Amino acid sequence: MLKADDLRVHFPVRSGLFLRQTGAVKAVDGVSLELAGGETLGLVGESGCGKSTLGKALVRLLKPTSGSIHFEGRDMSHIGQRALRPLRRDFQMIFQDPAESLDARMSVRSLIEEPFRIHGMGSRAERKKWVDELLDTVGLSAASAERYSFEFSGGQRQRIGIARALALKPKWLVCDEPVSALDVSVQSQILNLLVDLQKEFGLSYLFIAHDLSVVKHISDRVAVMYLGKIVELADSETIYRNPKHAYTKALLSAVPVADPKVKRKKILLEGDVPSPIDPPEGSAFGHRLNHPRYDETIGMDLSLKEIEPGHWVAADPCCLEPEDWKRLS
Repeated sequence: MLKADDLRVHFPVRSGLFLRQTGAVKAVDGVSLELAGGETLGLVGESGCGKSTLGKALVRLLKPTSGSIHFEGRDMSHIGQRALRPLRRDFQMIFQDPAESLDARMSVRSLIEEPFRIHGMGSRAERKKWVDELLDTVGLSAASAERYSFEFSGGQRQRIGIARALALKPKWLVCDEPVSALDVSVQSQILNLLVDLQKEFGLSYLFIAHDLSVVKHISDRVAVMYLGKIVELADSETIYRNPKHAYTKALLSAVPVADPKVKRKKILLEGDVPSPIDPPEGSAFGHRLNHPRYDETIGMDLSLKEIEPGHWVAADPCCLEPEDWKRLS
């Protein structure tokens, strides 16, 4: 359904009297991925690694610097807003903080009805009926439509955001950390709602999160992102059972285990995340760890390679066990 190839999103850095461009923030730097119909692809990584920027670029809220995005075979990487508008019915976004993404000056009915008005769909009576049905779908009463978003709890606001995203019957959604701003008890309710909606409407999700325990609950495949690049990609079970990249192992070691008798060795990462304005010439994670083989990676092809069927990992000697590196080299 969706395919991104060598996608890059760079933001110019300007300075001086005439604000000339002196550099670029390489938020997304050569990402390739695919999303199948009815699939949930989890995207995980630390804050600032480029996850949200990638999600916004895929739905064209941000214009890619280079690379391509194909949706159902059609290249929508650089088409204009006029040509993009009819396509937007097929993909929507659920934002991280519902308190910020919902206009507090608009009633819930106006918020959910707005997509219908923009696309000129239905009469006033039909739109009212559709809004009531959407609220029922996400577990809210029709009476909620006459209230304002600030009158609801965080979980209820996120349900309103989901209803708005579903209004145009999209085929796939970018879920940008949709539960990170919610209480743990509410998180499970929203996750279960997303799973139920996927089964009911055949939706595909790009599910962005930094909590791997949340991603495991909902994802079919998981992509691990570090400093603008995908460093490992596999099905959910494989990532959790047999991670290959050192960064993935570090992320998994921080996931709490709900058994006090089970002791897991935590991997404490040393060093600082490199700047996306001036990323290392070689292995970004190897540079962070001050790895002795870092110099070897300068100029090396560190792109993803298939280490086992369906399991892709960056061919990086700084981040793989010696036996895994031998298999790829």
